[in-house]
Amino acid sequence: MDAIAVGKAGLQGWRAKVADGVAAPVARRAGLDDEKIRAAIGALFFVLSVVYVVQTVRQVAARS
Repeated sequence: MDAIAVGKAGLQGWRAKVADGVAAPVARRAGLDDEKIRAAIGALFFVLSVVYVVQTVRQVAARS
């Protein structure tokens, strides 16, 4: 499994639509491939989700 496949795994539902809409213009400006931009956006959404879950778990643990 390569980095692009991992990044694309983070694109589900509305996140995939956002990545599809943003990838082409960003790729043109950055001089990169659309797939790499989509993977980077997917990885960003994945990391944000993990951060959210970790913060939630910490808050729950602090209240206990």
